[in-house]
Amino acid sequence: MLNQQKKDQEEHIVFMQLAIELAKNAFEKDEVPVGAVIVERKTSNVIAGFSNQMRQNSIAIEHAEVLTIQQAMKVLKNERLVGCDMYVSLEPCPMCAHAISIARLDRLFYAASDPKSGGVEHGPRIYESSSCHHKPEVFVGMHASESSELLRNFFQSKRKN
Repeated sequence: MLNQQKKDQEEHIVFMQLAIELAKNAFEKDEVPVGAVIVERKTSNVIAGFSNQMRQNSIAIEHAEVLTIQQAMKVLKNERLVGCDMYVSLEPCPMCAHAISIARLDRLFYAASDPKSGGVEHGPRIYESSSCHHKPEVFVGMHASESSELLRNFFQSKRKN
């Protein structure tokens, strides 16, 4: 049992690191540094991963989470992502939190909290709303300092310019 728990924890770390790497790629492309991956739990396979592409494509809703959900649905040929988990470098905004609910993702792991624009533990707290039909299990804080520092550096660079 302990060996399985350790293996699970190591996998969580690897998947969150992938989300952080995607966030770093977004930073390099002058996008708000957010990355997301979706993992099919029974196989431990990453089935989709994206970073923000709002500026690149001039489409305001191309958040990492939305793009990742869309790709995972195409891969699985299903509008429901039951049996899948999402790892994201920043607390999802209200739009993304609701998309996660609609997609029926089982679990959500996110690194840094977002007191200004978050929609899970901050802001409207989408999963606490009576209009929310599915609430994923939520885990917060893995690699939070790394993600927070990346975001801080990005916005500091914007203020300098």
